[in-house]
Amino acid sequence: MTSILVYSDDPDVRERVTSALGSRPAADLDAVEFIEVSTGPAVLDTVDHGEADLCVLDAEAAPFGGMGLSRQIHNEITDPPPVILLVARRDDRWLATWSMADAVAAHPIDPADLTATVVRLLRARIATVAAVGPAADPH
Repeated sequence: MTSILVYSDDPDVRERVTSALGSRPAADLDAVEFIEVSTGPAVLDTVDHGEADLCVLDAEAAPFGGMGLSRQIHNEITDPPPVILLVARRDDRWLATWSMADAVAAHPIDPADLTATVVRLLRARIATVAAVGPAADPH
């Protein structure tokens, strides 16, 4: 089972993400378990305990924005899971570089685009673990 953390202070955004991805985003990947969280501290706690294989963070969330959380995850967690930022404005995409996000997706959510991004990052993570060995996978 693959765990995807979905963070937003807005339950509608979390629901749109989980609905877009479904229970199995690609036939060659494991089924997905969603960990829905609405606070920044819950994101950090979940990631710190190695419970997420991938994170989808709402850059528009308040008071903890996804960009700051992404940067904190990448600076503080050894071997962090890939992070996708949901951004509402095209001009915010450059901030994803500052936040160290692995990918950016549009807000409002385009289900096909988000699913393709999630699948690409999960496949890359699986390939990395396979190349390095199981000891590199914190799960």
